[in-house]
Amino acid sequence: MTETPAPDEAVDGAPLIAPPLISRGWLDVLEQEANAALPPHIREYVATTAGSAARAAQHLAEWDAVSFAPRTLLGERSLALETSVLGRRVASPVLIAPMAQQVGAHPAGERATATAAASLGTVVGVSTNTAVPFGEIRATGADWWFQVYPLAERATTARLVERAAVAGASAIILTVDTTALLVSAPGIEPTEWPEGPERERLVNLTPDELVALGGRPTVAATLDDIAWLSEVSGGLPVVVKGVLRGDDAARAVDAGAAAVIVSTHGGRRSGASITSLSALPSVVAAVGDRAEVYIDSGVRSGGHVLAALALGARAVFVGRPVMWGLATAGAAGVERVLRGLDAELALALSQSGATSLATLATELDVSLG
Repeated sequence: MTETPAPDEAVDGAPLIAPPLISRGWLDVLEQEANAALPPHIREYVATTAGSAARAAQHLAEWDAVSFAPRTLLGERSLALETSVLGRRVASPVLIAPMAQQVGAHPAGERATATAAASLGTVVGVSTNTAVPFGEIRATGADWWFQVYPLAERATTARLVERAAVAGASAIILTVDTTALLVSAPGIEPTEWPEGPERERLVNLTPDELVALGGRPTVAATLDDIAWLSEVSGGLPVVVKGVLRGDDAARAVDAGAAAVIVSTHGGRRSGASITSLSALPSVVAAVGDRAEVYIDSGVRSGGHVLAALALGARAVFVGRPVMWGLATAGAAGVERVLRGLDAELALALSQSGATSLATLATELDVSLG
């Protein structure tokens, strides 16, 4: 990828949304800076994946193997990145994934990521495991979606979702690919972690509700949970996260899902799992125009975002790069990541020859390597 122009430069006359000079390898440098800043147990938590390191690297490499033949002679083009998700306008198709342990990366935690999302006009996912009260998320003015695991006490799940809805969540993300509330770093059990704010989880539950959950905090999600969550949230759209099969995606939509997220939980689901990228085409084909399709797990550049959109995704969720930005500079660091990805996306869109973001899926013939 060529170096991205500075903010006052332009591609085909359209100014890029960019921080001062985003260069090749900037996210690699940011990851190194974040690793130096993070406490060891949080650094390991962020980096942890299922399976071998070689398998994790292979999953990331699949994104770089995507190719397409750039279009020409299509006439006037637009580099505008604005789009919509669930009927709400966003400034870019790059959204922030829900992630736990954010206060371990920076004292402001989700307050900082939500502040960045509000500043740039995008969506932020907020984890069940957040250590920040919902009211503080609401105070940032961000458009936020609440990610929920089905808790063992169904009534507790309902109260938690109701609280999120009252605090302004605009959608519910139902995670269906895991019942784990915490993926431990290698060799580090949660009970062995140093004292700190990152050990405070589920802060939006009462002490009595936490006690009631006992040692089995979550249960497996079912199709019935989709309509139920929409009902208890007052009619909010439900987004099903963790789908890797077209038939599962179709069943979720049939059950009332407004959207699905093709996801491997950042590579934490299974070392033998297919990648979210390779699963995307079958999910898009199965869902058609009945619901929106998003993707996460492995997005590391604007070129990756372009590939996902060209394969039919409506938007992408970004996780670890946001955590790296958060660790290095709080809200400003998160903004830097989002602006950098937007800048790369605008440049990749220009180089693709497609007429607009909205027409990528019909104008580009993408190969997965």
